Amino acid sequence: MDSLLGMFEQAVNFLNDLLWQEVLIGLLIIAGLYFSFTTRFVQFRWLKTMFSSLGEKRANMPDGSKGISSFQAFTISAAQRIGTANIAGVATAIVVGGPGAVFWMWIVALLGAASAFFEATLAQLYKVRDSESGFRGGPAYYMTKGLNQKGIGYIFAILMTITFGVVFVMLQSNTIANAYDEAFNIDPWISGVIVAIVVGLVIFGGAKWIANVASALVPIMAGLYLILVGVILVMNYDMIIPMLKTIVMNAFGLEEVFGGALGAAIINGFQRGLLSNEAGMGSAPNAAASAAVRHPVQQGLIQSLGVYFDTIIVCTATAIVILMYSDLSFGADAPQGIQVTQAAMDQQFLGYGGTIVAVFILLFAFTTILGNYFYAQSNLSFLVDSKRSTFIFRVIVTIMTVVGAVLGVQLVWTLADLFMAFLAIINLMMVVALSPLVFEVMRDYKEQKDRGESPIFYAKNISYKLPDDNQWGDEDYRKDGPEDEPNANK
Repeated sequence: MDSLLGMFEQAVNFLNDLLWQEVLIGLLIIAGLYFSFTTRFVQFRWLKTMFSSLGEKRANMPDGSKGISSFQAFTISAAQRIGTANIAGVATAIVVGGPGAVFWMWIVALLGAASAFFEATLAQLYKVRDSESGFRGGPAYYMTKGLNQKGIGYIFAILMTITFGVVFVMLQSNTIANAYDEAFNIDPWISGVIVAIVVGLVIFGGAKWIANVASALVPIMAGLYLILVGVILVMNYDMIIPMLKTIVMNAFGLEEVFGGALGAAIINGFQRGLLSNEAGMGSAPNAAASAAVRHPVQQGLIQSLGVYFDTIIVCTATAIVILMYSDLSFGADAPQGIQVTQAAMDQQFLGYGGTIVAVFILLFAFTTILGNYFYAQSNLSFLVDSKRSTFIFRVIVTIMTVVGAVLGVQLVWTLADLFMAFLAIINLMMVVALSPLVFEVMRDYKEQKDRGESPIFYAKNISYKLPDDNQWGDEDYRKDGPEDEPNANK
């Protein structure tokens, strides 16, 4: 049994190295630059509009269908993004790739924000109604409806269901179990069972429960975490400039003594950056599609903002704490993951850091599991839309929460990297193929903004023909909610 497991791990490692080093890193850079230059860097030009879009109320559809609000869609995707990658993943990237890995995580975010804009806008264009009078969508939908690539759409949906319903769920529960074993000596089985029970209670409540829980927890947990790191920065203000210098110098191999050669810094920075913000992977569009907005571009901007929030703010905050740790060691054989972050916090808070990190990782990983389920369920519904399949899948997700808690750390992370690579390669190629449609939808949005209007999208406004079941007909859906006043432009 051990020999079979060893062979399996070797095969996974081989595929990981092949896909990341030979294909994905280059594809992420090329696609990000293409999306950035062709839109004149929409991720920077429209930054102010991103924040204003976040406060937009939910739009009513003429047939009574109601999705979730832009803010709720943002929190679902943020809940999925802000998890173990922000705490444990950053630690692993720094230990294996050196401080320079943080710089390359920033690069992934800056380019990925443009990719996130494109994929989220497409998700809105090709969204469909779900059984709960809301919406669902994502890459499988725009691959099938936009490119008529039904086979690729089904393959992607299968990969998404497995990746987020099994692999990533196990990754989150594994990190929770390790954190609580380290901080409180709690057996991983016990942690797994407790988390599984709570997760089961929420996911059996449906998408609206997930949205409500995520929108309540994410702002609180992220705010508290950033306050905590802010306190550490104030306590160590004299170390900030030297730390930033170390990150930049190591990013280009000028200070390799700090651990990790140039190649290791780039690979680990890209891997952990993509796992953290998921820009271009095709996961966040599943949340973006569920929002009821007046214009697809609005949700594209919100998802782009989510990339900044996740990587530039939360991941950097964690990196600051780790790089201030005086006993930090580097290399593949050095301690990695959540234990490193706990040790760094311990040094700052006189032995209480492990407990503090354990509390945060529980919140981060728990909401990420909910986001994982939301994405996986959307793709399962694309494949088999029935109440029975949904019930069985919810049971499987609950069981995987327990299984992941007791698996080996390295195997779980390696599997996550592999499935992430498959998803990103397929999705980025399909988004590039559909990019001319996004350009036209962007022009429609900008023309209305230039006229001083609040942009409203109708399918007839563009030359591309959307499917007959598209959600952007000619009827008026300009009202925010049942109790809100009509839009001023009505």
